Amino acid sequence: MAKGAVVGTAVVVCAAAAAAVGVAVVVARRRKRRRDAEAGRRKQASDVIEEVEQAFATPTPLLRGIADAMVEEMERGLRADPHAPLKMLISYVDNLPTGDEHGLFYALDLGGTNFRVLRVQLGGKEKRVVQQYEEVAIPPHLMVGTSAELFDFIAAELERFVGTEGDDFHLPEGRHRELGFTFSFPVHQTSISSGTLIKWTKGFCINGTVGEDVVAELSMAMERQGLDMKVTALVNDTVGTLAGGIYADNDVVAAVILGTGTNAAYVEHATAIPKWNGPLPKSGNMVINMEWGNFKSDKLPRSDYDIALDFESLNPSEQIYEKMISGMYLGEIVRRILLRLAHDASLFGDVVPPKLEQLFVLRTPDMSAMHHDTSHDLKHLGAKLKDILGVADTSLEARYITLHVCDKVAERGARLAAAGIYGILKKLGRDRVPSDGSPKQRTAVAIDGGLYEHYKKFSACVEATLADLLGEASSSVVVKMANDGSGIGAALLAASHSQYTVEE
Repeated sequence: MAKGAVVGTAVVVCAAAAAAVGVAVVVARRRKRRRDAEAGRRKQASDVIEEVEQAFATPTPLLRGIADAMVEEMERGLRADPHAPLKMLISYVDNLPTGDEHGLFYALDLGGTNFRVLRVQLGGKEKRVVQQYEEVAIPPHLMVGTSAELFDFIAAELERFVGTEGDDFHLPEGRHRELGFTFSFPVHQTSISSGTLIKWTKGFCINGTVGEDVVAELSMAMERQGLDMKVTALVNDTVGTLAGGIYADNDVVAAVILGTGTNAAYVEHATAIPKWNGPLPKSGNMVINMEWGNFKSDKLPRSDYDIALDFESLNPSEQIYEKMISGMYLGEIVRRILLRLAHDASLFGDVVPPKLEQLFVLRTPDMSAMHHDTSHDLKHLGAKLKDILGVADTSLEARYITLHVCDKVAERGARLAAAGIYGILKKLGRDRVPSDGSPKQRTAVAIDGGLYEHYKKFSACVEATLADLLGEASSSVVVKMANDGSGIGAALLAASHSQYTVEE
Protein backbone atom coordinates (compact mmCIF):
# COMPACT_ATOMS: atom_id res chain seq x y z
CA MET A 1 0.00 0.00 0.00
CA ALA A 2 1.31 3.41 -0.84
CA LYS A 3 2.39 5.59 2.01
CA GLY A 4 -0.18 8.23 1.08
CA ALA A 5 -2.99 5.70 1.20
CA VAL A 6 -1.95 4.54 4.63
CA VAL A 7 -1.90 8.08 5.91
CA GLY A 8 -5.30 8.75 4.37
CA THR A 9 -6.78 5.67 5.99
CA ALA A 10 -5.34 6.71 9.33
CA VAL A 11 -6.88 10.13 8.98
CA VAL A 12 -10.29 8.63 8.21
CA VAL A 13 -10.02 6.27 11.17
CA CYS A 14 -9.01 9.08 13.47
CA ALA A 15 -11.85 11.22 12.17
CA ALA A 16 -14.33 8.40 12.72
CA ALA A 17 -12.99 7.85 16.22
CA ALA A 18 -13.22 11.53 16.94
CA ALA A 19 -16.76 11.59 15.59
CA ALA A 20 -17.65 8.60 17.75
CA VAL A 21 -16.16 10.33 20.76
CA GLY A 22 -18.09 13.45 19.86
CA VAL A 23 -21.33 11.51 19.54
CA ALA A 24 -20.67 9.80 22.86
CA VAL A 25 -20.05 13.16 24.49
CA VAL A 26 -23.26 14.57 23.02
CA VAL A 27 -25.23 11.52 24.10
CA ALA A 28 -23.71 11.69 27.57
CA ARG A 29 -24.56 15.36 27.83
CA ARG A 30 -28.10 14.73 26.72
CA ARG A 31 -28.47 11.93 29.24
CA LYS A 32 -27.06 14.18 31.93
CA ARG A 33 -29.46 16.94 30.94
CA ARG A 34 -32.33 14.46 31.08
CA ARG A 35 -31.15 13.19 34.44
CA ASP A 36 -30.75 16.73 35.70
CA ALA A 37 -34.17 17.68 34.32
CA GLU A 38 -35.74 14.60 35.88
CA ALA A 39 -34.02 15.33 39.17
CA GLY A 40 -35.23 18.92 38.97
CA ARG A 41 -38.76 17.77 38.18
CA ARG A 42 -38.75 15.34 41.08
CA LYS A 43 -37.39 18.07 43.36
CA GLN A 44 -40.16 20.43 42.24
CA ALA A 45 -42.81 17.77 42.86
CA SER A 46 -41.31 16.99 46.25
CA ASP A 47 -41.32 20.68 47.18
CA VAL A 48 -45.00 21.10 46.20
CA ILE A 49 -46.01 17.96 48.11
CA GLU A 50 -44.08 19.07 51.19
CA GLU A 51 -45.78 22.47 51.00
CA VAL A 52 -49.21 20.79 50.74
CA GLU A 53 -48.47 18.51 53.69
CA GLN A 54 -47.52 21.49 55.83
CA ALA A 55 -50.45 23.67 54.71
CA PHE A 56 -53.00 20.88 55.17
CA ALA A 57 -51.68 19.60 58.50
CA THR A 58 -54.28 19.35 61.28
CA PRO A 59 -52.51 18.37 64.50
CA THR A 60 -54.78 17.58 67.43
CA PRO A 61 -53.96 20.81 69.36
CA LEU A 62 -55.04 22.83 66.31
CA LEU A 63 -58.33 20.91 66.13
CA ARG A 64 -58.99 21.60 69.82
CA GLY A 65 -58.44 25.29 69.13
CA ILE A 66 -60.88 25.15 66.21
CA ALA A 67 -63.48 23.46 68.44
CA ASP A 68 -63.03 26.22 71.02
CA ALA A 69 -63.51 28.82 68.27
CA MET A 70 -66.66 26.99 67.15
CA VAL A 71 -68.07 27.18 70.70
CA GLU A 72 -67.23 30.87 70.89
CA GLU A 73 -68.97 31.60 67.58
CA MET A 74 -71.99 29.52 68.62
CA GLU A 75 -72.38 31.67 71.73
CA ARG A 76 -72.04 34.87 69.67
CA GLY A 77 -74.77 33.66 67.34
CA LEU A 78 -77.06 32.77 70.24
CA ARG A 79 -76.62 36.34 71.51
CA ALA A 80 -77.68 37.67 68.08
CA ASP A 81 -74.31 39.35 67.54
CA PRO A 82 -74.79 40.93 64.10
CA HIS A 83 -71.19 40.14 63.15
CA ALA A 84 -71.33 36.47 64.16
CA PRO A 85 -70.67 34.18 61.17
CA LEU A 86 -72.89 31.48 62.72
CA LYS A 87 -76.50 32.70 62.62
CA MET A 88 -77.69 30.00 65.06
CA LEU A 89 -81.23 30.15 63.69
CA ILE A 90 -84.11 29.34 66.05
CA SER A 91 -86.10 26.54 64.41
CA TYR A 92 -89.15 26.78 66.71
CA VAL A 93 -88.92 23.00 67.06
CA ASP A 94 -89.27 22.36 70.78
CA ASN A 95 -91.21 19.08 70.70
CA LEU A 96 -89.10 16.31 69.24
CA PRO A 97 -90.34 12.81 68.39
CA THR A 98 -90.44 10.34 71.26
CA GLY A 99 -91.38 7.16 69.40
CA ASP A 100 -94.91 7.18 70.82
CA GLU A 101 -96.42 9.03 67.85
CA HIS A 102 -99.46 7.48 66.17
CA GLY A 103 -101.28 8.34 62.98
CA LEU A 104 -100.87 9.13 59.30
CA PHE A 105 -98.60 12.03 58.40
CA TYR A 106 -97.15 13.45 55.22
CA ALA A 107 -93.92 15.19 54.26
CA LEU A 108 -92.90 17.36 51.33
CA ASP A 109 -89.15 17.73 50.74
CA LEU A 110 -88.36 20.63 48.38
CA GLY A 111 -84.70 21.46 47.99
CA GLY A 112 -83.66 21.28 44.35
CA THR A 113 -84.77 20.36 40.86
CA ASN A 114 -86.72 17.40 42.28
CA PHE A 115 -89.04 17.22 45.25
CA ARG A 116 -90.26 14.23 47.23
CA VAL A 117 -93.62 13.49 48.80
CA LEU A 118 -93.80 10.94 51.60
CA ARG A 119 -96.41 9.43 53.87
CA VAL A 120 -95.77 7.56 57.07
CA GLN A 121 -98.10 5.55 59.26
CA LEU A 122 -96.80 5.77 62.82
CA GLY A 123 -97.80 3.06 65.24
CA GLY A 124 -95.91 3.95 68.41
CA LYS A 125 -93.02 1.89 69.73
CA GLU A 126 -94.60 -1.43 68.75
CA LYS A 127 -95.11 -0.61 65.08
CA ARG A 128 -92.76 2.25 64.32
CA VAL A 129 -92.99 3.26 60.66
CA VAL A 130 -94.60 2.25 57.43
CA GLN A 131 -93.64 4.68 54.69
CA GLN A 132 -94.01 5.32 50.98
CA TYR A 133 -92.57 8.07 48.86
CA GLU A 134 -92.38 9.37 45.32
CA GLU A 135 -89.89 11.69 43.68
CA VAL A 136 -91.10 14.27 41.18
CA ALA A 137 -89.00 16.32 38.73
CA ILE A 138 -89.88 20.00 38.54
CA PRO A 139 -90.32 21.15 34.91
CA PRO A 140 -87.59 23.72 34.12
CA HIS A 141 -90.08 26.41 33.12
CA LEU A 142 -91.64 26.31 36.61
CA MET A 143 -88.25 27.12 38.18
CA VAL A 144 -88.36 30.55 36.52
CA GLY A 145 -92.13 31.09 36.42
CA THR A 146 -94.52 32.42 39.04
CA SER A 147 -95.02 31.37 42.64
CA ALA A 148 -98.61 30.24 41.97
CA GLU A 149 -97.51 28.04 39.07
CA LEU A 150 -94.82 26.28 41.11
CA PHE A 151 -96.95 25.67 44.20
CA ASP A 152 -99.99 24.65 42.14
CA PHE A 153 -97.84 21.99 40.47
CA ILE A 154 -96.60 20.75 43.85
CA ALA A 155 -100.11 20.72 45.33
CA ALA A 156 -101.45 18.78 42.32
CA GLU A 157 -98.74 16.13 42.81
CA LEU A 158 -99.56 15.98 46.54
CA GLU A 159 -103.25 15.47 45.71
CA ARG A 160 -102.39 12.69 43.25
CA PHE A 161 -100.13 11.05 45.85
CA VAL A 162 -102.86 11.18 48.50
CA GLY A 163 -105.16 9.43 46.04
CA THR A 164 -102.86 6.39 45.97
CA GLU A 165 -103.16 5.55 49.69
CA GLY A 166 -103.33 1.81 50.21
CA ASP A 167 -104.77 -0.32 53.00
CA ASP A 168 -101.71 0.23 55.22
CA PHE A 169 -102.57 3.92 55.53
CA HIS A 170 -105.69 5.36 57.10
CA LEU A 171 -106.73 8.73 58.48
CA PRO A 172 -109.09 8.84 61.50
CA GLU A 173 -112.46 10.33 60.73
CA GLY A 174 -112.72 14.05 61.35
CA ARG A 175 -109.01 14.77 61.03
CA HIS A 176 -107.18 16.90 58.50
CA ARG A 177 -104.11 15.42 56.90
CA GLU A 178 -100.99 17.03 58.39
CA LEU A 179 -97.78 17.78 56.53
CA GLY A 180 -94.18 18.48 57.45
CA PHE A 181 -92.57 20.79 54.88
CA THR A 182 -88.80 20.52 54.37
CA PHE A 183 -87.85 23.70 52.51
CA SER A 184 -84.11 23.90 51.86
CA PHE A 185 -83.87 27.53 50.81
CA PRO A 186 -82.97 30.57 52.97
CA VAL A 187 -85.98 31.39 55.13
CA HIS A 188 -86.63 33.74 58.03
CA GLN A 189 -88.68 31.47 60.24
CA THR A 190 -91.29 33.09 62.48
CA SER A 191 -92.96 30.01 64.01
CA ILE A 192 -92.95 26.24 63.71
CA SER A 193 -95.28 26.53 60.72
CA SER A 194 -94.40 29.82 59.05
CA GLY A 195 -91.41 31.47 57.43
CA THR A 196 -90.70 34.10 54.78
CA LEU A 197 -88.43 33.37 51.83
CA ILE A 198 -85.20 35.39 51.89
CA LYS A 199 -83.99 34.40 48.42
CA TRP A 200 -84.17 31.60 45.88
CA THR A 201 -81.02 29.57 45.17
CA LYS A 202 -80.10 26.39 43.21
CA GLY A 203 -81.30 27.70 39.85
CA PHE A 204 -84.74 28.93 40.98
CA CYS A 205 -85.75 32.47 40.04
CA ILE A 206 -89.46 32.87 40.72
CA ASN A 207 -91.35 36.11 40.86
CA GLY A 208 -93.58 37.00 43.78
CA THR A 209 -92.30 34.65 46.48
CA VAL A 210 -89.38 36.49 48.11
CA GLY A 211 -90.62 38.10 51.32
CA GLU A 212 -93.73 35.90 51.35
CA ASP A 213 -94.63 33.11 53.77
CA VAL A 214 -93.85 29.88 51.91
CA VAL A 215 -96.28 27.91 54.07
CA ALA A 216 -99.08 30.31 53.14
CA GLU A 217 -98.15 29.95 49.45
CA LEU A 218 -98.34 26.15 49.66
CA SER A 219 -101.53 26.24 51.74
CA MET A 220 -103.31 28.45 49.21
CA ALA A 221 -102.25 26.13 46.40
CA MET A 222 -103.61 23.11 48.29
CA GLU A 223 -106.90 24.93 48.81
CA ARG A 224 -107.10 25.67 45.08
CA GLN A 225 -106.64 21.93 44.46
CA GLY A 226 -109.33 21.07 47.04
CA LEU A 227 -106.74 19.18 49.09
CA ASP A 228 -107.61 18.98 52.79
CA MET A 229 -104.10 19.17 54.24
CA LYS A 230 -102.46 21.45 56.81
CA VAL A 231 -98.76 22.29 57.19
CA THR A 232 -97.91 21.82 60.87
CA ALA A 233 -94.10 22.02 60.64
CA LEU A 234 -91.70 23.98 58.40
CA VAL A 235 -88.15 22.68 58.75
CA ASN A 236 -84.84 22.63 56.93
CA ASP A 237 -83.15 19.36 56.02
CA THR A 238 -80.70 19.37 58.95
CA VAL A 239 -83.44 19.87 61.52
CA GLY A 240 -85.39 17.08 59.82
CA THR A 241 -82.36 14.80 60.08
CA LEU A 242 -82.13 15.58 63.80
CA ALA A 243 -85.80 14.69 64.28
CA GLY A 244 -85.39 11.44 62.35
CA GLY A 245 -82.28 10.63 64.36
CA ILE A 246 -83.98 11.21 67.71
CA TYR A 247 -86.94 9.07 66.65
CA ALA A 248 -84.56 6.18 66.03
CA ASP A 249 -82.37 6.88 69.08
CA ASN A 250 -83.47 9.08 71.97
CA ASP A 251 -79.83 9.86 72.84
CA VAL A 252 -79.25 11.85 69.63
CA VAL A 253 -78.33 15.45 70.54
CA ALA A 254 -77.10 16.74 67.17
CA ALA A 255 -77.36 16.11 63.45
CA VAL A 256 -74.75 16.90 60.82
CA ILE A 257 -75.08 16.97 57.04
CA LEU A 258 -71.89 16.07 55.18
CA GLY A 259 -72.83 15.97 51.53
CA THR A 260 -72.54 18.40 48.64
CA GLY A 261 -72.99 21.06 51.29
CA THR A 262 -72.73 20.88 55.06
CA ASN A 263 -74.69 22.03 58.10
CA ALA A 264 -75.44 21.06 61.68
CA ALA A 265 -78.35 21.33 64.10
CA TYR A 266 -78.52 20.45 67.77
CA VAL A 267 -80.76 20.54 70.82
CA GLU A 268 -80.01 23.56 73.01
CA HIS A 269 -81.30 24.46 76.46
CA ALA A 270 -83.75 27.32 75.98
CA THR A 271 -82.19 29.20 78.90
CA ALA A 272 -78.88 29.25 76.97
CA ILE A 273 -80.38 31.25 74.08
CA PRO A 274 -80.13 34.96 75.07
CA LYS A 275 -81.88 36.08 71.86
CA TRP A 276 -85.00 34.01 72.61
CA ASN A 277 -87.73 36.52 73.52
CA GLY A 278 -90.88 34.46 73.92
CA PRO A 279 -92.04 32.32 76.82
CA LEU A 280 -89.79 29.36 77.48
CA PRO A 281 -90.98 26.20 75.70
CA LYS A 282 -92.55 23.54 77.92
CA SER A 283 -89.86 21.05 76.97
CA GLY A 284 -87.16 23.47 78.07
CA ASN A 285 -85.33 22.81 74.81
CA MET A 286 -85.08 24.35 71.35
CA VAL A 287 -83.50 22.99 68.18
CA ILE A 288 -80.92 25.38 66.73
CA ASN A 289 -80.07 25.37 63.03
CA MET A 290 -76.42 26.45 63.11
CA GLU A 291 -75.81 27.08 59.40
CA TRP A 292 -72.27 26.05 60.30
CA GLY A 293 -70.98 26.10 56.73
CA ASN A 294 -70.38 29.82 57.28
CA PHE A 295 -68.08 29.23 60.27
CA LYS A 296 -64.83 31.11 59.95
CA SER A 297 -61.84 31.51 62.24
CA ASP A 298 -58.19 32.48 62.02
CA LYS A 299 -57.49 29.00 63.38
CA LEU A 300 -58.77 27.29 60.22
CA PRO A 301 -55.71 26.12 58.21
CA ARG A 302 -56.52 27.86 54.94
CA SER A 303 -53.99 27.23 52.17
CA ASP A 304 -53.29 29.27 49.08
CA TYR A 305 -55.52 26.83 47.21
CA ASP A 306 -58.44 27.56 49.59
CA ILE A 307 -57.95 31.30 49.35
CA ALA A 308 -57.89 31.21 45.54
CA LEU A 309 -60.95 28.94 45.41
CA ASP A 310 -62.87 31.29 47.70
CA PHE A 311 -61.82 34.39 45.76
CA GLU A 312 -63.01 32.88 42.47
CA SER A 313 -66.28 31.52 43.92
CA LEU A 314 -69.77 32.98 43.53
CA ASN A 315 -69.82 33.89 47.24
CA PRO A 316 -66.35 35.15 48.26
CA SER A 317 -65.66 35.33 52.02
CA GLU A 318 -68.78 33.26 52.74
CA GLN A 319 -69.16 29.57 53.63
CA ILE A 320 -65.44 29.30 54.44
CA TYR A 321 -65.83 26.12 56.53
CA GLU A 322 -68.05 24.51 53.89
CA LYS A 323 -65.43 25.19 51.22
CA MET A 324 -62.90 23.18 53.25
CA ILE A 325 -64.97 20.12 54.22
CA SER A 326 -67.92 19.56 51.86
CA GLY A 327 -68.38 17.40 48.79
CA MET A 328 -68.89 20.42 46.55
CA TYR A 329 -65.30 21.53 47.01
CA LEU A 330 -62.96 18.65 47.98
CA GLY A 331 -62.47 17.47 44.40
CA GLU A 332 -61.86 21.04 43.24
CA ILE A 333 -59.12 21.51 45.85
CA VAL A 334 -57.44 18.32 44.57
CA ARG A 335 -57.69 19.64 41.01
CA ARG A 336 -55.96 22.88 41.96
CA ILE A 337 -53.07 21.02 43.61
CA LEU A 338 -52.68 18.68 40.62
CA LEU A 339 -52.68 21.70 38.29
CA ARG A 340 -49.83 23.24 40.30
CA LEU A 341 -47.92 19.95 40.06
CA ALA A 342 -48.59 19.78 36.31
CA HIS A 343 -47.27 23.32 35.80
CA ASP A 344 -44.30 23.22 38.17
CA ALA A 345 -43.26 19.58 38.01
CA SER A 346 -44.68 18.29 34.68
CA LEU A 347 -46.63 15.65 36.63
CA PHE A 348 -48.57 14.55 33.55
CA GLY A 349 -45.87 15.20 30.94
CA ASP A 350 -44.45 18.27 29.24
CA VAL A 351 -47.91 19.57 28.28
CA VAL A 352 -50.46 20.46 30.96
CA PRO A 353 -53.70 18.55 30.22
CA PRO A 354 -56.19 21.20 28.99
CA LYS A 355 -59.05 19.62 30.94
CA LEU A 356 -57.11 20.08 34.17
CA GLU A 357 -57.55 23.83 33.70
CA GLN A 358 -61.35 23.51 33.90
CA LEU A 359 -62.97 24.53 37.19
CA PHE A 360 -64.71 21.68 39.04
CA VAL A 361 -63.83 19.12 36.33
CA LEU A 362 -62.72 16.78 39.12
CA ARG A 363 -65.76 15.94 41.25
CA THR A 364 -65.54 14.57 44.77
CA PRO A 365 -67.10 11.19 43.81
CA ASP A 366 -64.24 10.77 41.30
CA MET A 367 -61.74 11.79 43.97
CA SER A 368 -63.24 9.16 46.28
CA ALA A 369 -63.01 6.47 43.60
CA MET A 370 -59.32 7.29 43.06
CA HIS A 371 -58.62 7.41 46.77
CA HIS A 372 -60.13 3.96 47.32
CA ASP A 373 -58.06 2.28 44.58
CA THR A 374 -56.17 -0.61 46.23
CA SER A 375 -54.67 -2.19 43.08
CA HIS A 376 -50.87 -2.51 43.14
CA ASP A 377 -50.44 -0.34 40.06
CA LEU A 378 -53.37 2.01 40.80
CA LYS A 379 -54.91 1.11 37.44
CA HIS A 380 -58.38 2.34 38.45
CA LEU A 381 -56.94 5.70 39.47
CA GLY A 382 -55.11 5.86 36.15
CA ALA A 383 -58.34 5.10 34.29
CA LYS A 384 -60.08 7.94 36.14
CA LEU A 385 -57.30 10.38 35.21
CA LYS A 386 -57.65 9.27 31.58
CA ASP A 387 -61.45 9.69 31.60
CA ILE A 388 -61.44 13.01 33.46
CA LEU A 389 -58.25 14.72 32.28
CA GLY A 390 -57.70 12.97 28.96
CA VAL A 391 -54.20 11.76 29.94
CA ALA A 392 -53.80 8.48 28.08
CA ASP A 393 -50.72 7.21 29.90
CA THR A 394 -49.83 8.33 33.42
CA SER A 395 -46.69 7.16 35.18
CA LEU A 396 -46.95 5.09 38.33
CA GLU A 397 -45.27 7.96 40.15
CA ALA A 398 -47.95 10.40 38.96
CA ARG A 399 -50.67 8.05 40.15
CA TYR A 400 -49.15 7.65 43.60
CA ILE A 401 -48.71 11.42 43.91
CA THR A 402 -52.38 11.88 42.94
CA LEU A 403 -53.40 9.30 45.55
CA HIS A 404 -51.36 11.14 48.17
CA VAL A 405 -52.99 14.47 47.30
CA CYS A 406 -56.46 12.91 47.61
CA ASP A 407 -55.46 11.52 50.99
CA LYS A 408 -54.22 14.86 52.34
CA VAL A 409 -57.29 16.82 51.16
CA ALA A 410 -59.79 14.22 52.44
CA GLU A 411 -57.96 13.83 55.74
CA ARG A 412 -57.97 17.56 56.39
CA GLY A 413 -61.66 17.89 55.52
CA ALA A 414 -62.63 14.96 57.74
CA ARG A 415 -60.56 16.15 60.70
CA LEU A 416 -61.98 19.68 60.44
CA ALA A 417 -65.51 18.23 60.34
CA ALA A 418 -64.74 16.17 63.45
CA ALA A 419 -63.48 19.31 65.20
CA GLY A 420 -66.83 20.97 64.49
CA ILE A 421 -68.76 18.03 65.94
CA TYR A 422 -66.46 18.06 68.97
CA GLY A 423 -67.24 21.77 69.38
CA ILE A 424 -70.98 21.06 69.52
CA LEU A 425 -70.46 18.31 72.12
CA LYS A 426 -68.24 20.66 74.11
CA LYS A 427 -70.93 23.36 74.04
CA LEU A 428 -73.38 20.80 75.46
CA GLY A 429 -70.94 19.50 78.09
CA ARG A 430 -70.89 16.06 76.43
CA ASP A 431 -67.14 16.12 75.74
CA ARG A 432 -65.90 14.75 79.06
CA VAL A 433 -66.40 12.05 81.67
CA PRO A 434 -68.39 13.23 84.72
CA SER A 435 -65.95 14.32 87.44
CA ASP A 436 -68.29 13.35 90.29
CA GLY A 437 -68.14 9.66 89.45
CA SER A 438 -71.70 9.53 88.11
CA PRO A 439 -72.40 7.17 85.18
CA LYS A 440 -71.42 8.31 81.70
CA GLN A 441 -74.28 9.81 79.71
CA ARG A 442 -74.69 8.15 76.32
CA THR A 443 -74.57 10.64 73.45
CA ALA A 444 -75.41 10.04 69.79
CA VAL A 445 -74.79 12.19 66.71
CA ALA A 446 -76.80 11.53 63.53
CA ILE A 447 -74.97 12.16 60.25
CA ASP A 448 -76.50 12.23 56.79
CA GLY A 449 -75.18 13.11 53.34
CA GLY A 450 -73.58 11.37 50.40
CA LEU A 451 -70.04 12.46 51.25
CA TYR A 452 -70.20 10.74 54.63
CA GLU A 453 -72.16 7.74 53.37
CA HIS A 454 -70.12 6.89 50.28
CA TYR A 455 -66.60 8.26 50.92
CA LYS A 456 -65.56 5.56 53.41
CA LYS A 457 -62.05 6.85 54.09
CA PHE A 458 -63.52 10.26 54.83
CA SER A 459 -66.15 8.95 57.26
CA ALA A 460 -63.65 6.62 58.96
CA CYS A 461 -61.32 9.58 59.51
CA VAL A 462 -64.17 11.69 60.96
CA GLU A 463 -64.97 8.97 63.48
CA ALA A 464 -61.34 8.25 64.41
CA THR A 465 -60.56 11.96 64.86
CA LEU A 466 -63.65 12.54 67.00
CA ALA A 467 -62.67 9.59 69.22
CA ASP A 468 -59.16 11.03 69.57
CA LEU A 469 -60.51 14.45 70.57
CA LEU A 470 -62.96 12.95 73.07
CA GLY A 471 -60.40 10.69 74.70
CA GLU A 472 -61.92 8.73 77.57
CA ALA A 473 -65.35 10.20 76.86
CA SER A 474 -65.40 8.58 73.40
CA SER A 475 -66.72 5.33 74.85
CA SER A 476 -70.08 7.00 75.52
CA VAL A 477 -70.39 8.85 72.18
CA VAL A 478 -71.92 7.14 69.13
CA VAL A 479 -71.93 8.41 65.55
CA LYS A 480 -74.85 7.04 63.50
CA MET A 481 -75.66 7.14 59.80
CA ALA A 482 -79.11 8.67 59.28
CA ASN A 483 -80.18 7.64 55.78
CA ASP A 484 -82.82 10.00 54.41
CA GLY A 485 -83.34 11.48 57.85
CA SER A 486 -84.65 14.78 56.53
CA GLY A 487 -87.64 13.30 54.68
CA ILE A 488 -89.06 11.13 57.44
CA GLY A 489 -87.95 13.76 59.98
CA ALA A 490 -90.35 16.31 58.51
CA ALA A 491 -93.26 13.85 58.84
CA LEU A 492 -92.23 13.10 62.42
CA LEU A 493 -92.16 16.80 63.26
CA ALA A 494 -95.62 17.15 61.76
CA ALA A 495 -96.66 14.42 64.21
CA SER A 496 -94.92 15.90 67.25
CA HIS A 497 -96.43 19.32 66.49
CA SER A 498 -99.84 17.94 65.52
CA GLN A 499 -102.93 20.05 66.24
CA TYR A 500 -104.58 16.94 67.67
CA THR A 501 -103.79 16.21 71.28
CA VAL A 502 -105.69 12.91 71.49
CA GLU A 503 -103.66 10.04 70.12
CA GLU A 504 -105.18 7.63 67.70
